[in-house]
This record gives sequence, C-alpha cells and structure tokens, in this order.
Amino acid sequence: MKTYYDPDDLKKFGKISEFQPELGEKFFDYYGHVFQEGALTAREKSLIALAVAHAIQCPYCIDAYTVDTMEKGCDEEQLMEAVHVAAAIRGGASLVHGVQMMNKYKELSM
Repeated sequence: MKTYYDPDDLKKFGKISEFQPELGEKFFDYYGHVFQEGALTAREKSLIALAVAHAIQCPYCIDAYTVDTMEKGCDEEQLMEAVHVAAAIRGGASLVHGVQMMNKYKELSM
C-alpha cells in the first residue's frame, strides 16, 4: 500500500542539503555534535530522540531512533517507557492549556 511517507525517503535524508549545501552542512555538523557523548550518554540521547519523535509524530524519526536505541542496547520496555513519557508530556501540555480556556470562560461569563 502506498502511503504519504515513503520509508525509502529516510535513506535520502543525507541529501537534504542538495538544494542548499552550506546550510545542510551546518545542520549535519550541528546534528552530529548534538548526539556525541557529553553530559548525557549517546544511549540516553537516543531515547530522548525517540520520545521527541513520537511527540512530533515524525515517522522517519520513529523508524531511525527505534533502530538506533536498539543498536545501543535498549529493550522494548525502555522504548515503550520513552514513548509513554512523550505521551504524558504531550497530554499534560494540552491539559495545562485548559487553564487558559478556564480563565477566558470565567472572564466572559462574569
């Protein structure tokens, strides 16, 4: 079945700088530095990336960081826990905006 997102496009990510080489090079340089070991391990960064991928709903990132976390030794329970963290933050962000609605409702109904 053909879908809007073609899994083969993930393999083309490195070519994204084709139309703008200078900015593409800067991005990939930055991207590479972000995922180097630092205060966080590469494994921890990969789990964060997996969670963010779910929060922003990027199927390419979900595929890439599922593979990356597994290559870094994460198991299915850890991957799913990261997804639940993303879901909790995303759900909480939606709910906290309910305060804005409540404030506006109270303002208008007085």
